[in-house]
Amino acid sequence: MPHRTDAVGLVLARPARMLGHEPFFGELIAGIEEVLATENRSLLLHVVRDHAAEIEAYRRWAAGSMVDAVVVVNVVVDDPRIPVLAELGIPAVVVGGPSGGMAEFSNVWIDDAQASRDAVDYLVGLGHTQLGRVSGPRDLIHTRARSDAFLDQCARSSVHGVIVEGDYTEESGKSAARSLLGRRNAPSAIIFDNDVMALAALAVAAEMGIGVPGQVSLLAWDDSALCRLSNPPLSAMTLDVHAMGQQVGTCVLNTLADGPVRAYMAPMQRLSARGSTARPTTPPPQPA
Repeated sequence: MPHRTDAVGLVLARPARMLGHEPFFGELIAGIEEVLATENRSLLLHVVRDHAAEIEAYRRWAAGSMVDAVVVVNVVVDDPRIPVLAELGIPAVVVGGPSGGMAEFSNVWIDDAQASRDAVDYLVGLGHTQLGRVSGPRDLIHTRARSDAFLDQCARSSVHGVIVEGDYTEESGKSAARSLLGRRNAPSAIIFDNDVMALAALAVAAEMGIGVPGQVSLLAWDDSALCRLSNPPLSAMTLDVHAMGQQVGTCVLNTLADGPVRAYMAPMQRLSARGSTARPTTPPPQPA
């Protein structure tokens, strides 16, 4: 970049209204900004509709020398943003991506596969033999890692696993929950890829007269205050998102200081067991 702007860009390709529902990005941004502030840098946040609009934002930023670097989130398979950023010469740090690192940019990755296996082992240990998973969009790399590990661990444990795709919204959580709980061989435990969809499923179970956790156990990804304050409190895969944001911020500063391209592993997620998971007692009512 021709001159220092003291700004680091972050473009989120998602509906703006979802930012008010999902605590994840708020905590991530807070952690990044906390570290950037130590060098008097700030985070420039831009919300767009899709990756095509995100790429256009990068081109405008590069043309106007508006940012010194960018943070890329929600990596997809064959992500079109990576080669564009390399072409534009904008330093970047990727949140997610492969554990072995990326050729172009440093990344902070999460072992989603191991966390998914841990979630399955926990539910199988409680005695569940029919497991469901409500995933995020399947083109996301972390979704595939979780889903592949979920199915593999179910097979290793000799239990049945089924996946329904969602999009992190309340509406998709409700739809997926009704689809799974309305089946003849309904799962007795369901894992959700975020807290919003899990909370929506909690409401659906109440509407259908299905007890939580007596008839179905619910486990959320992305632990939050929403999970702890629900009734019953939602069990969740807990990640210190603020600390990961700090790690991303540090990676950005290292990149701007011409540090080497490398992969950084985020702190391992842990399972926080609460009132929404228990040993199965009675099966969910079967559809007529």
